[in-house]
Amino acid sequence: MQPDNKLKIKQKIPSATVRFTGDSGDGMQLVGGQFSEVTGIQENDVMTFPDFPAEIRAPQGTIAGVSGFQVHFGDHTIYTPGDKVDALIVMNPAAMKANIKDLKERGILIANSDEFNEKNLAKVDYTSNPLDAEMLQQKYHVIQVPITASTARALSESGLSSKEIDRCKNFFALGITYWMYQRDVDKTKKWIDTQFAKKPNIAAANKLVLDAGYSYAETTEIFEVAYEISKAEFKPGTYRNITGNSAMALGLVAATELAGLSALYAGYPITPASDILHEIAKYKNYNIRTFQTEDEIAAIAAAVGASYGGSLGITVSSGPGIALKSEAINLAVMTELPVVIVDVQRAGPSTGMPTKNEQTDLLMALYGRNGESPVPVIAPSTASDCFYMAIEATRLAVEFMTPVFILSEGFLGNSSEPWQLPIVENLPEIKTNKVKVGDAHEGFKTYGRDEKTLARKWVAPGIPGFEHRIGGIEKDDNGNISYDPDNHDRMVKLRQAKIDRIAEFIPALSAYPEEKGKLLVLGWGSTYGAIREAVERARKKGHSVAHAHLKYLNPFPKNLGQLLKSFDKVLIPETNLGQLALLIRGKYLVNAQSYNQVRGRPFGAEELETVILNTLKD
Repeated sequence: MQPDNKLKIKQKIPSATVRFTGDSGDGMQLVGGQFSEVTGIQENDVMTFPDFPAEIRAPQGTIAGVSGFQVHFGDHTIYTPGDKVDALIVMNPAAMKANIKDLKERGILIANSDEFNEKNLAKVDYTSNPLDAEMLQQKYHVIQVPITASTARALSESGLSSKEIDRCKNFFALGITYWMYQRDVDKTKKWIDTQFAKKPNIAAANKLVLDAGYSYAETTEIFEVAYEISKAEFKPGTYRNITGNSAMALGLVAATELAGLSALYAGYPITPASDILHEIAKYKNYNIRTFQTEDEIAAIAAAVGASYGGSLGITVSSGPGIALKSEAINLAVMTELPVVIVDVQRAGPSTGMPTKNEQTDLLMALYGRNGESPVPVIAPSTASDCFYMAIEATRLAVEFMTPVFILSEGFLGNSSEPWQLPIVENLPEIKTNKVKVGDAHEGFKTYGRDEKTLARKWVAPGIPGFEHRIGGIEKDDNGNISYDPDNHDRMVKLRQAKIDRIAEFIPALSAYPEEKGKLLVLGWGSTYGAIREAVERARKKGHSVAHAHLKYLNPFPKNLGQLLKSFDKVLIPETNLGQLALLIRGKYLVNAQSYNQVRGRPFGAEELETVILNTLKD
C-alpha cells in the first residue's frame, strides 16, 4: 500500500457504489474488474454490473460507444450492483452525458478534463464545457483531473509510443479510486506482471501510472477525503469472485463428472453467452469436449446427436439462437433424450439490444415449439447460483430423459460476486438410467418407463439386446411408427406427465422471512437481489412483506399455490411485460399484480421499494 497522508480526512462508511465509464477502448471493463477483484480480496462483499455497447466499432467519443463498469461493495451483504452511484469516473464528455443522471446528489464526479475539448464536446452536442457549469458544481462534487496529460507526463521517459501511453490512462483513474477507497495497489501490480508477462515494458508503464494516480489523489488538495469500509462477515470457507457465465461453465463441467458422463458442448458464438464456450474450452482435460459449429441449428443438432450416442449434449445461446434451435429441441422432446439448453437472455425482439438484459424468453422456453412439447425450465437467481443450476439441470435431464432449459440472463452472466468454493464431497451424485453392455434386456421396450420418474431407459446404439428406433414421428412403446389416435393421445399425456412428475423431486418453495402476511413479492432470475434488498428495506419500516423466488418455472414447486394464498396480495416484478404473472394468474387464479420494465437494465432496490410501498397502500 502507498503511505497514508495524515493531513487528509478518513471517513468510515458502510458501503459505496463506483462506476467507471469511457469509450469502449478506454479499458473500463478491465479496471472495473480489477477494482472488484481487489475489493473481494480485502473481504468486502461486492457485486458488479458491466455495461458495454453492442456496436463493435462505434465512433470514438460518442454515446453509442460508451462502456461502463459499476461496483457496489460494503461491510454487509450486498444484493445488487447498486442504484445511484457515489462516485462516477468519466473519461470523456460522452461518458458523462450518458451516466451523469445516475450520480447521487453531492456524489463525486471525477472527470478527465483533458478530453473535454471543443471537438469531443461537439460530438455529444455540448455547446460549452459542462464541468464549468455552476449548476453542475452545486449539485455534485466535481473534481477535474488532467488524466491524459498526467499519464503522458508519468511515462515521458518510458520509450512507449503516444498511442501506447494513452492506453495506460485507465490505470491512472484506477489509482485515484484506490486511494479514495483505500484499496491495495500491490494486488493489481501482481496482476499486471502476470497479464503483461510477455511485455515487461507495458507492465512497468501500467504500474507506474497506477502509482501516479494514487499519488495524485494522495497529494493534491482537491482530494480531501478517503473512505474506509470494514470487512464483511462471510461464512468460513474459500472464496473467489466469479461471473455467472464462468459459474455456469464450471457447473456443467462438474455435472458431467458427478454423473460419470462424457459430454459435448456444441455452440455458436452469440452475445452474451459466448463466454461459457470460452470457459469450458479450458477444461479439455476433463471428459467434456467443445464444438464451435457453423450455426445455431448445427449446434443443437450436434447436442441431440451426442445424447443419442450416450453422451450428455449441451448447447448454449441467447434468444435469437434459441429460436433457431426450436425444431431440434422438439426432436429431443419427442425422442426423450437428455440435453441441457442454456439461454443467456438478452433484450429483444430480433437482434434487439444484444448487450442489455431482459427476462423475455420464459414463454418461448415453455411454449416455443410446435405441438404439445413440455420441457423443464429452471432459472438461477445470482451469478454464483449458475453453478448449482447447471448441476440441477443435468440431474433433471438424465434422470427424467428430457431436454432442460436453464434461463440465465445477460446481467447474471456478466456480473460477478464472491463465490464460496463448494466442498466437492458435498455435491450431489447424479444418477442415470443408462443401459450398459450386459444388462438384462428381457421385455425391453423403447418407451418403457420407470415407475417413479416415467423416464425411458437411455440406450446408446449398438448394445446387444437393446436394438431400438427413435425419431420425430410418433411411436408406440416398442418404437414402431404409429398414427393411431389413441396411442398419440396416450403418448402426449405421458410426456406431459413425466415433466409434471418432476414436482415430486424438487424442493418446496419458501418465503423469506415469513410464510404468510400482507404482501408476497414473487420473483425469478436476476430480480432476486433487488427484491430481497427492497423487501428488507420495507420490513425495517414496519411493513408485512415477504420474498419468494422461483428457481423451478416448469413444473412449479408443489406448494406454490398454497404459499400464494397465504398472503393478502402478490406482487411479481419482471423485466418483461408480465410472463410469469400470466402463468401464475392462469394456473392459480390469484390476482397477482405485475410490475414490469424493459429498459435493458436490472431493477434497482430503491425502485422496487417504492413499488412495494405503493402496493401495500392500494
